[in-house]
Amino acid sequence: MKMRRVLLVVLLVGGFYFLTTHMTPSGKIGNWIQKMVPGDSTTAMKGPLGAFHMTVASAAPEFDAEEQNNINVYKRVLPSVVNVTSTTVQFDFFYGPVPQQGMGTGFVIDKEGHILTNNHVIQDGQRIEVTLNDKHKYKAQVVQIDKSHDLALLQINAPNLVPVTLADSKNIVVGQKVYAIGNPFGLNGTMTRGIVSALRSVRGPTGSAIDNAIQTDAAINPGNSGGPLLNSRGEVIGINTMIASNGSDQSAGIGFAIPINTARAFVDDIARYGHVRRPALDVVTLPIGPDIADQLGLAADYGVLVERVLPGGAAEKAGLKGGSQRAYMGNTPVMIGGDLIVAIDGQEITSQQDISDVMNSHKAGDTVSVTIFRGRRKVEVKATLSEARDRQA
Repeated sequence: MKMRRVLLVVLLVGGFYFLTTHMTPSGKIGNWIQKMVPGDSTTAMKGPLGAFHMTVASAAPEFDAEEQNNINVYKRVLPSVVNVTSTTVQFDFFYGPVPQQGMGTGFVIDKEGHILTNNHVIQDGQRIEVTLNDKHKYKAQVVQIDKSHDLALLQINAPNLVPVTLADSKNIVVGQKVYAIGNPFGLNGTMTRGIVSALRSVRGPTGSAIDNAIQTDAAINPGNSGGPLLNSRGEVIGINTMIASNGSDQSAGIGFAIPINTARAFVDDIARYGHVRRPALDVVTLPIGPDIADQLGLAADYGVLVERVLPGGAAEKAGLKGGSQRAYMGNTPVMIGGDLIVAIDGQEITSQQDISDVMNSHKAGDTVSVTIFRGRRKVEVKATLSEARDRQA
């Protein structure tokens, strides 16, 4: 009886050894096991260099919630993103015409074929063409441009267009997730993602100020200009316009987008008046914080100090005063001694961005109440907003 048990153990061990050393997963037993047990499978290929055993997934991958949202945003918005080509004709040494093309991005905002993009994408273009995601190409008409805000509105005649959804850029906060879709370096339909890194005023490609510019670390490169910057729901919060590249002409993780509310105000003006009538207070200002206020002996530790009023503008007509004394902040010259704006229509003003927000809720010809400190005296001034002029602020 004892010998039988020993023989049984030997047979079991020997059988296990045989199965594991001679009948690998690429053999019959292995295939049978793979069929019975779900999971990855191993395939073997034999050739002159020997056998290659590769593990192959047996099922389609499952996406986590974040991946699935990325995919959903891309699928939702891609049909609305277009490639914008601007063709200009220059002349060579022998005065022969040489067509040159610039490329950028745009996005469809309605079924009538209106497309938003940057002005610098189509500037000086003698022929503008738009290529949709389905590869159909259409000649585009320039409806209107706004050089100051680097905006352009185009229109094409095409069927079955899919417009984007526009968000409210006043609700943007630093840290929220964003996506950029465009055609960097001509690579159509490229999506990148990142976060809102900051909200700040910057100089646009033409040198004009962009108030409330959305800074992002989502990769933006040449060709992305004019494309949408999106929130996590796939709604447009900005128009990608430029990068801080430190001379390398490619993304360094610092890109900027024009807030979509600025573009909405641009489109609203065109719809109402047929041209742009952006309101303006016509002032050049300096943001004030507690330290500067203390140094200058100002009556409030916040607001914007009026350095200069533009001749003939709304501020000058309302009696606002600019600075009269030159001073320096570091190496930057500033004019001090002017009025300190602390509120407009009861809304606290702490920066040029706050003024821009107020302007976006008004139109040229509206009258606003401006609260200022002139010296130590608090004054309410009525100002009728003028129509903004293209200028270097």
